[in-house]
Amino acid sequence: MNHRWLIAVAAGALVAGTSAWAQNPAPTDSALRRQQRTMDSLIAAVRAMQARLDSVTHARGDTAQGDELAALRAAAGAAEGDTSAAASGPRQARLGQNALNPEISVTAIVHASLLRPGPQTESFDAREFEFSFQSALDPYSYTKIFASITEEGVEIEEGYAYWAGLPGHFRLDVGRFRQPLGELNRWHRHALPEGELPLVHQRYLGGVEGLSGTGASLYAPLPFSGRAGTYEWYGQITRGTNEGLFAGGDRPSYLANLSGFWQFTRSTYAMVSVSGTYGTNPDSSLKTSLGVLAARLTWRPPAEATRREFTLRGELFALRRRVSNAGPTRLGGYVGTTWRLSRRWIVGGRADYVESPDPAVTAHEWELHSTLTFWQSEFVYLRAEFTHRRDIAGLDSERLALHAVWAMGPHKHEIF
Repeated sequence: MNHRWLIAVAAGALVAGTSAWAQNPAPTDSALRRQQRTMDSLIAAVRAMQARLDSVTHARGDTAQGDELAALRAAAGAAEGDTSAAASGPRQARLGQNALNPEISVTAIVHASLLRPGPQTESFDAREFEFSFQSALDPYSYTKIFASITEEGVEIEEGYAYWAGLPGHFRLDVGRFRQPLGELNRWHRHALPEGELPLVHQRYLGGVEGLSGTGASLYAPLPFSGRAGTYEWYGQITRGTNEGLFAGGDRPSYLANLSGFWQFTRSTYAMVSVSGTYGTNPDSSLKTSLGVLAARLTWRPPAEATRREFTLRGELFALRRRVSNAGPTRLGGYVGTTWRLSRRWIVGGRADYVESPDPAVTAHEWELHSTLTFWQSEFVYLRAEFTHRRDIAGLDSERLALHAVWAMGPHKHEIF
């Protein structure tokens, strides 16, 4: 309305000026020129106002069209059941398919070694590529799956679902999982302080992968803590297929673990656990029981946790394999340490001792390990490891190994 009023005033002034010019009987040349300039100015002002009015009118038309388009979009969203859409504001972007995808991580281990005496059968080895898939299934349950690719093929190391927050703070796992026998058995190879599990794990648990089982696991923290420590326990029932313990049987095996944790100072922590497993193989009249005592002491100043740390750990195994209710008890174990010198450099050592699990053999073997690790980042580390070994035949051998380990994804070198 204001723009139209201004145009009317300008037009009136133009008409008035024209009438005044017509009523003058004999204007002079200078008066005619002044009147002509005045008319030209008024005509220009009227045209400018008309152009501005046209632009405002078009803008209002575009806004109306935009409101109509927003209303149509809101109606379409309501028809699809999207009640969050509103015509007066922007719509919130909906989650895509990626929200349903699991968290995927990949870890690689490449190994090179020199043996003395030869032959050099392990000069270079792509030891393992591990794929990890982890996801929440719903608000109550979760899953973890670890697939290992080696030169021998593809193997599912672990694949289980678990329910946390059950009554009594229980947690239930169902599937295939590494079992909490001692401390290091649950650790994957890329997270170990040395290149392999200790010798006693390899001899008593049937190989370099340790003890895994398919079945059900129940976990809970004990309902008390304080100066006397904090405690947790596991109870598991699995299919007893382990070659080292049960000679490849298929009967149920049972495992229990009780662990205690103490904090002595702000920098010093300790853990002690007692665990054991039992199973049978009627096909060979075999009954196997294995007990493990594990302990760890850690010193880690809170203000220097990424630069200074010292850990001392050890495990003692007692294995009894009875055939027709007869068989000796064999012992094995290790003591190891790691010392972080700085943010990048870690040194370590380990001494292993194990008696032969074969009841007919009374010999033992041992190893000494020393390691130097360059911790490039949480994604990459390089390690040099020297091993001196004496086998059950009394023969000595030495090995210098180099390990390159790298990881990608949200879950890297997990430990327990």
